[in-house]
Amino acid sequence: MAAVEEPRTHVRAEARYVRTAPRKAQLVTEQIRGRSVPEARTILAFMTRDAARDVERVLSSAVANAEANHNLDGDELYVSIATVGAGPTLKRWRARARGRVARIKKRTCHITIALALPEGGVIPAPRPVPTPALEPPADEEAKPERAPARKKAEEKPKTTRKRTTKPKADEPKAEAKAKPKPKRTATRKKKTEES
Repeated sequence: MAAVEEPRTHVRAEARYVRTAPRKAQLVTEQIRGRSVPEARTILAFMTRDAARDVERVLSSAVANAEANHNLDGDELYVSIATVGAGPTLKRWRARARGRVARIKKRTCHITIALALPEGGVIPAPRPVPTPALEPPADEEAKPERAPARKKAEEKPKTTRKRTTKPKADEPKAEAKAKPKPKRTATRKKKTEES
């Protein structure tokens, strides 16, 4: 049996592993769910929460997908789905008093936004990606000759820094190192048998 494709009803975009707690991002997505794209952009622009910047990036991505792939006008769409799912939690620790450790949970989330046409309109099929046409191979005589490869001798020689010779004041130091060191004498007094 051939698979029957259902008509597409929405265009979506998703951001995964966003470094924001899911609850904080949920509070932002609840504000834009069901609103038109221009209204949602206005709400996100004036929202003071940090998660609003992440949600705004996902909304812009969804609008760009609709305009580039389906030839739709972004301002005519509305936010049909705006969900936030929990991602993996990064576990860190912090030193506390008396040698103890406190756990720090750095939560991540996955933000999904789907846009749809009002009144349940059907999204058109994605535009086909144009593929470049392959040209048949031309005659070998018509091919331009390749320039000969450069030889290494033609390349510029590498410049090296010359070391400056130091004055001969270093020579006595070399002689001083060559002298044998005197043996160390024991500074401890040996215990006498009397004590």
